[in-house]
Order: sequence, then structure tokens, then C-alpha cells
Amino acid sequence: MSADSLSSTSAELPPHEHEPLVTGKAARLGWRESLFVPVDIASLVYFRILFGALMVYHVVSTIRSGWIDQLYIQPVMHFTYPGFGWVRPWSGTGMYWHFYVLGVAAAGILFGACYRLSALIFAVGMTHVFLIEKAFYLNHYYLIVLLNFLLIVLPAHRALSVDAWLRPRLRSPVVPAWTLWLLRLQLAIPYFYGGLAKLDSDWLQGYPLGMWLQRRANLPWIGPYLAQDWAGIVFAYSGLLLDLLVVPLLLWKRTRWVAYLLAVLFHVLNSVLFEIGIFPWMMIGATLVFFPPDWPRRLLLRRLPAEAFHVPWPSSQCQALITSLLGVYVAWQLLFPLRGLLYPMSGIWTEEGHHFAWHMMLREKDVGIRFYVRHPGTGQGGVVDVRSFLTSRQMSRMSKDSDMILTFVHFLRDHYRDHGQGTLQIRVLALVSLNGRKPQLMMDPDIDYAQVNRTWGAQPWIIPLHEPLRRDPWIVPLADWERHVSVPSPAEMTLPAPKQSQLGSPGLETADYEF
Repeated sequence: MSADSLSSTSAELPPHEHEPLVTGKAARLGWRESLFVPVDIASLVYFRILFGALMVYHVVSTIRSGWIDQLYIQPVMHFTYPGFGWVRPWSGTGMYWHFYVLGVAAAGILFGACYRLSALIFAVGMTHVFLIEKAFYLNHYYLIVLLNFLLIVLPAHRALSVDAWLRPRLRSPVVPAWTLWLLRLQLAIPYFYGGLAKLDSDWLQGYPLGMWLQRRANLPWIGPYLAQDWAGIVFAYSGLLLDLLVVPLLLWKRTRWVAYLLAVLFHVLNSVLFEIGIFPWMMIGATLVFFPPDWPRRLLLRRLPAEAFHVPWPSSQCQALITSLLGVYVAWQLLFPLRGLLYPMSGIWTEEGHHFAWHMMLREKDVGIRFYVRHPGTGQGGVVDVRSFLTSRQMSRMSKDSDMILTFVHFLRDHYRDHGQGTLQIRVLALVSLNGRKPQLMMDPDIDYAQVNRTWGAQPWIIPLHEPLRRDPWIVPLADWERHVSVPSPAEMTLPAPKQSQLGSPGLETADYEF
């Protein structure tokens, strides 16, 4: 079999074996040159096949589940990200065709057929789906988008692909080391930043994880242990330490297997306890790229000949350009998740800086929310029936996110104005129970939010969190909150008091864990 094939054979290992940077000439290279040392392409090909297969499964599942209609066609309005209000679903059956194209593109990635075009189409198509609706944000969807854009650049189609079969000159058993390290970095960031986010006082006291574990007490075998008071603390600190340490331990040969087995256990438990789709399985498979580059080939009892690593090096100008582009991308990936530090209050309360920061499973919010509308000229008004405009998923996410609440207020303002109601005053009563605390106001109820503009900066109308964490979480039903919490009436809203049941619209979810 040819040395260009993924299953090439040889009786000898290359001089630098698995890690070409540690001996010989590679050991004397500078940091920039070391990025271009040739390494086995096997891990990159493995990741391409894994990613493509999971994306085919994801697209097919989305089409068969009916989610396209529920998530993108039925909603009256969509919550968009700041600056992306122009992103909209296709009309008619367009979203179905959109996912059909995504399925074909995912298959192209899987088989390496028209690989770069397939990766580009899938990346753009998934980004469009991702940006349509902020209420459907999940960290693993964001990770999928990032990984897909990386695949456009990574030469993962130069072996074991349709493209390599049709174009023999494209074949190569090796790739520059930077391609593998870039992929490793992208996978390491969710682990590490997820761990940093867990350095939070609530998490370190076992909240909200302990609350969720107690709700899984009916699971066979492990259920009785999950109900114990110590379970939340043990799981919280275990997750924190694994997130922070798993990548260094994977990169060290002596601890690699132990770290990987712990990561597998971590993701399997997440899948069993929280039912979060393909994300745990994607991470279980993707984490194998931290093993030596040739591990898939060795699994097949194959090795590359030493001469396969004797390839021309790119020019110094090319190296400088690639290194500069890598530096920009890496800097963005490392700095952007930290923007939450620029806000004066915690993101798990305000949601400011929450998205794209790898904040996972940090908060549970029970929310009672009410929108008051009033015509300033006539004094007439009422309470908005939120269910007339939003799905239950949208209501759940909107009610705990101040920016999404403001977006909905602007939608109501425009909706009533377009229907001849003129310019209305819109005030918001939002009571929030964070991680089992007693509910408190999250937003100033006396502000006319129809006149407030969205901004990237801190929102001055968010009320700071002052309720302390409780040993016994707040378990009062939403319909009874007004009997236990002082609920102010917004200024100038001289309306009959709404019934208690209107505080929380039916369908609002209370549990919230987010990956």
C-alpha cells in the first residue's frame, strides 16, 4: 500500500516517532518553525470523519424531530444577537431545504467529497441557523460553528477521502503541526474556560448542581447517592478540577489515559443526568486528538515510513503569514470569553457577557415576569399575554435575560404601533429566584423600556443581586409568589392588579442548565 494512504506500512518508525518536536533537528527549532514540523495526518482525518458523522446525525435528527417547524417557522418573532437583527429564517419551506443542504454538506465532510466547499457551506449554513434565535443558544452549537470554520482551513481531506482518491496529487500522509495544535486549542478552551467560570461562590457551595442532582434521585443505582447533601459539593469540585486539569493531563504521556477515562466518565454522567444531546459524545470522541497524532494508524497496526516526513517546508514569508493569522485567531479565542469581567455585576445574574464565554451549568433561574402596557394619552392599558407572541422555549430564555427582555419590549412597542395603538409605555416586572434564592426584582419596574435602547455596555437599570444563598432552596410555586414576596406596582401604571396566575405564563420552564 502506498505511503500516501492512511494505512501505510513500514517496519521502522520515523526518527522523531510520535512527537517530532522533542528530538533531533526539531528540538533545536524556534517556536514558529516548530509549528510547521510535519506530523501524521491520521488524527486530523479521524476528526473529520467523526465530526462529519455527528453532523449528519444531528441534521437528520433535527429534520425528523419536527424542530424546524417549532423553532424556526412557527415563532411570531425571533430574538437576535446585537448587530445581527438582519438574520432571519427562510420563508415557506426554505428552512427545510436549508437543512437538506446542510445534510449533504455534512456528508461531504464525512467522506471528504468536495471537502472545502462542503465545510464552507456547512459552516455558513450552521452559522445562519445559530444566529436566527438567541433563545436557542447552547455552548456546543457555538463550538460546532467554530470547529466547522476550522475545518475549512485544516487539510483533513488529504487522506482517506473521495477528494484524495480522485486527485492523487492532493494526497499527503502528513500535515504541519500547527493544524493539529489549532484543533487541540479549540477543544481545550471550552474545558478550561468552563473551569474558570466554576470559580464562583454559588458553584463552590454546590449550587445549583446539588439541586439538580436531588431531582435525579429516582435513577437506578446512583439515584440514592445523588440525593445526599454531599453529592452537590463532590460533583461540583470534581467538575471544576476536571475542567481545569484535563487538558494538561491529556498532553502529558504518563497521565494521558487516566485523564481520558475521567473525561469519558464526566461526559457519560452529563449525558445520563442532563440529556444534552450529542455534545458529550462529540467531546468523548474529539478529546482523542490530544493523543499522539498517529494513534488511529497505530490502532490499525500501521506505521508511516520515516521518508514520509521528509517534505518541503513552507517559505519564511508563508510561515510568517500563517503564524500571524493564527495569532489573531488565538488571541480572539482567549480574550473574547473574558469580556464578562468588564461588567460590574455577575453574569449569572445579569446574563451580560454570558454568551460565547463557555459558562456551563452555573445557574438555575425561576422567573415570574409581567409586561405592563399603557397609552400615555388615554391612560388605558393592560398586561400583555406573552403566550400570544412567544413559544415556551422563548419565554423560558427571555424571562431570565435582560437583553432579551428589552428585545421583546421593542417588539411589543413596534407591534402595537404598527396596529394603530400609537406609542405605548411598557414597563416590566421581573422577579427572579437565582440558584434557590428568595425571588427579588431583576429590573427597575419604574422605567419605560420602550424608550431604552439596546447597548453593549452594562445596563444601569438592572438591580444588583442582594438575596443571599439559602441552605434550603426556595420551593414556593410560582403562582404563590405574590403571597410571600412584596411585588411593587410600576409607577404610573394605574391598572387593576393582575391575577396571581398572570405572574408566570403557563409553559415557563424553571430548571435551567446550559451547555
